[in-house]
Amino acid sequence: MPYTGELIAIATVFCWTISIQLFEAASKRVGTTPVNIIRLSVALILFSLFLFFRHGYILPVHFPAHAWIYLSLSGVIGFFIGDIFLFKALVEIGPRVTMLIFSLSAPTTALIGWLFLDEIYVFHQWVGMFVTLFGVGIVILEKNQKASNSSNLKIRDITLKGILFGFGGMLGQALGYILSKTGMQTESGYLDAFSATQIRVIAAFLCFLVFFTVTGKWGNVKTALKNTTAVLFTAIGSAIGPFLGVSLSLMVLHYLTTGVASTFLSLVPVFIIPFSIFLHKEHVSIRAIVGAVIAVFGIYLLMS
Repeated sequence: MPYTGELIAIATVFCWTISIQLFEAASKRVGTTPVNIIRLSVALILFSLFLFFRHGYILPVHFPAHAWIYLSLSGVIGFFIGDIFLFKALVEIGPRVTMLIFSLSAPTTALIGWLFLDEIYVFHQWVGMFVTLFGVGIVILEKNQKASNSSNLKIRDITLKGILFGFGGMLGQALGYILSKTGMQTESGYLDAFSATQIRVIAAFLCFLVFFTVTGKWGNVKTALKNTTAVLFTAIGSAIGPFLGVSLSLMVLHYLTTGVASTFLSLVPVFIIPFSIFLHKEHVSIRAIVGAVIAVFGIYLLMS
């Protein structure tokens, strides 16, 4: 079937775009932290079932010690710390601007890899980093114009706190990826990605257990579980995003190069714009749309 890889990549982008909307909606109802632990719980169950039926085991106990250490650190930084910032940013400044900031994880990861993992990048990839930064900057620094009284569109304020939350989530994603790559590498090749993701989820889940116990916030989770709509949104988002989205993103690599696949998957900020206009009734200017396109083009240069 022609364009199989491209179609799977687009389906992956849709999965991540829809899951972001569901997580934002759930977070507005019950708060970001309860949504995170519910999301991880659902993801952990799904990954465990998948690994059992695929490999015949629930936990990858055969993984070497260094893999468990680095992947666990990746889970703490990426899924625990990073996602707390990410979800707070979703509530504070919305999914469109949050995911644009989040797109900076690609050049940030490349920079960290160049500095600490001796990865090599050519000139046009460095150009891509600056182009991406420029595109994201256009949107972040966009002036909030007042909507007319006759308009039913709303302007979502882009606050400094929201931007800082977004960058915190982005850095967690970048550092988590670097640690994941280090943990998955062995002399014989790369370890199974699904098993590696499960270790990350377990580490983050344990962090949330400790966090709620120390801070005495189990009441928040109990209250959140009573909100059927929020729990449903979170469960569906977990199945569509962290589970199905990850599965599809790995399938893409069977048909496309990693550079082309990554370029497709970076289209989430662009795909979010229609949701912002029609679902959230946000005012999205031409300048914001141009900034999104420039950011994606920068990532294309980086990954090509």
